[in-house]
Amino acid sequence: MNQNNRCIKTLMEQAEKLFRHCRQGSYKTRERYFAAFKRFLVFLATTYSLQKIANVNGKHLSAYVAHMQENDLSAATIKTDLAAIRFWHDQVPQAKHPLPDNDEFDLKQRNFLGVDRTWTEEEFTHMVSIANELNRSDYAAAMYLARYLGLRIHEVFRIDTAIARAALKNGYLPVKGKGGKIRDIPSHPEADVVLKKLLECTSPGQKLLLLPGKKTHLAIKELQQFIADYRLPRQSKPCGKEITFHGLRHMFAVEAYQKLVTEGKSEAVARLQVSRWLGHEREDVTEIYLASIR
Repeated sequence: MNQNNRCIKTLMEQAEKLFRHCRQGSYKTRERYFAAFKRFLVFLATTYSLQKIANVNGKHLSAYVAHMQENDLSAATIKTDLAAIRFWHDQVPQAKHPLPDNDEFDLKQRNFLGVDRTWTEEEFTHMVSIANELNRSDYAAAMYLARYLGLRIHEVFRIDTAIARAALKNGYLPVKGKGGKIRDIPSHPEADVVLKKLLECTSPGQKLLLLPGKKTHLAIKELQQFIADYRLPRQSKPCGKEITFHGLRHMFAVEAYQKLVTEGKSEAVARLQVSRWLGHEREDVTEIYLASIR
């Protein structure tokens, strides 16, 4: 059992004890809140290797809010999950830190359709060039895989040699996304080139973009910081936010959608298919990713 799984198991055991002894609210409310609380605990275990619920603090909650926003959850959903987290945090007999109120977070209902997060070709070329200049071919590879396969940042770091070989053999990449949901993403020539190069320098059984002993959450933070440090100012897009790694999924969505429509698929069918490749199941979600062409 690896470190992340050990932390998850430890936190879940503590959470189950809280659930068994709690009598506040209706059973349905407790059950619904408990599901949200467990998602939060998985995030803490995989991101911070946290092992005691009593040690949860404002930094953890702030990071989780940012994580939910990065995954395009609505303000209403985030507020519900925060209520659930606070409900169970109140049940912890010796909690060491109070949790911040919602006022400390930007939880206004966001109009995603008006925000263009998609990278331009210039931005993509610039970031890849900088990565190569700094001898960070791993960062360049991560950006290619996200752009051409629509991967979330943590999904990029999960790819190991077995998954890569299967993708090259079968023509699609199997991805385990949020909630353990498995989806198959069609291969792309640009992504195949990257996977082949990474396989040449990675030992069997190892992650392609994660050095042995390196914590995934640290690798993610370092890549995010690299993008923040070297991205171009978005003067040409005053209404768009500065690019983040997540914007590469928007780039994938636009290109995949346009390809499907060009091939004769209806817009509705194309939106639904792209949504599934992104790890969602709703056609309307794709509209969030298509702001640059709306």
